[in-house]
Amino acid sequence: MNCLRSDLWQSQDMNADRGSIVIENSTTGSSPRRIRLINVVAALQSLHAAGSMSRAELARRLGLNRSSSGQIVSEVTQSGLVREVDDSDTASGPANRGAGRPGILLELVPEAAFFVGIEIGVEHISAVTMDLAGKTRTHSRLAFDAPSATVDEAVSRAVQMAFGAMSASMIDRCQGVGISAPMHIRPDGVVSLAPLIGWRDIELSRHVAAALPVNVPIMIENDANAFAIGDCYKHSASGVTLFLLMETGVGGGILIDGKLFRGGHGLAGEIGHMVVPGSGGSSLEQLVGRDVLIRRYRAEATNPQADFQDFLSAVRDREPAAVSVAEDWSRNLGVALYQACRSIDPERIVLGGSVASLYPLVAARVAVHMRKTQSVSFPAPNIVVNDDAEFGSAYGAACLLHQRFISLDNDQLVTEPASTLRLPPQSIQDIQSVESVV
Repeated sequence: MNCLRSDLWQSQDMNADRGSIVIENSTTGSSPRRIRLINVVAALQSLHAAGSMSRAELARRLGLNRSSSGQIVSEVTQSGLVREVDDSDTASGPANRGAGRPGILLELVPEAAFFVGIEIGVEHISAVTMDLAGKTRTHSRLAFDAPSATVDEAVSRAVQMAFGAMSASMIDRCQGVGISAPMHIRPDGVVSLAPLIGWRDIELSRHVAAALPVNVPIMIENDANAFAIGDCYKHSASGVTLFLLMETGVGGGILIDGKLFRGGHGLAGEIGHMVVPGSGGSSLEQLVGRDVLIRRYRAEATNPQADFQDFLSAVRDREPAAVSVAEDWSRNLGVALYQACRSIDPERIVLGGSVASLYPLVAARVAVHMRKTQSVSFPAPNIVVNDDAEFGSAYGAACLLHQRFISLDNDQLVTEPASTLRLPPQSIQDIQSVESVV
């Protein structure tokens, strides 16, 4: 495996030099090959965003004439990344076309490439496999005590679980592995600190490469940032969005118009370390994390064996002990979110992680505490729970590699000999400023 740094978000994120790390050497040749790569990437990104489209529509999206577009289509179909289908076989069917012969559409071949995303948490490991069309093909999760394990033990167990869920053909077509964890990553890719799981100054990519059964690019990312990237992949990402990943700790991330904002040291959005007013000096994650909830509920309900699901069930049943704990949780979260909103002013707040499942049960109470905190009326953000909250970080880690595969960083999308294609200047500008595909 080559070991030169190349950042996935380099052409998309003003803070890319502090961002995700890919361990692979990637150089692209001069003009004709570069233009071919730009066209191929534009075609793949357009098909991923649209799902399927006709040759004529793709040519319009690319700003190419029929001949040049035909060359690009021929290249991506011969590579096995794109295929032709009758529009009667697609989800929309022929309804959009009217009567007549079935039209021929182009779409990505889902089985052409697979991408693995892994989250190593404090108490669990999660893994997701994504295909080229962006669909989740496998997902798995297991309890794991990361603080008591070595880095190699955690990585080995995660890799075994992820690849154990894949068929041999999927493994053969794996194009990358993304790893997320509650960690701070230096610009050189070294994990400088991950206090919740006991890591410090770890060259994580080296441990991952040694455990993998395939030689593929590796990317590492903070778990909350990976969660934010994964949510952006599924949903429109205009405006400012604050993401909170709530497990044992509380991680945070910020997206601005689809771009990950990392701040001066890669710590932007980490409101879990914010001291909550009126708490006696406790941080948000010390008040709303999973362990705190379970410990408090066990004490209030005098049930030392209760787990988090028992607590959620008790809240639904309006059990007094559970309601008391949930009310304190709502107040602490509401006060902290209000403080964050005055600094960040997000239009949207997305909650993820296992603890996020409590929010729908107490959403009204969180809103009440946010209103009580402010002395004047400010616009309230829309607070939602991610639709795949427990696998959000693993999914986002897979998205990192999927996005890289259909980006200008992947010069293996084109092969020699190169044909000279004329790309209009506007199309070049458009593809160089493309943001994350959603």
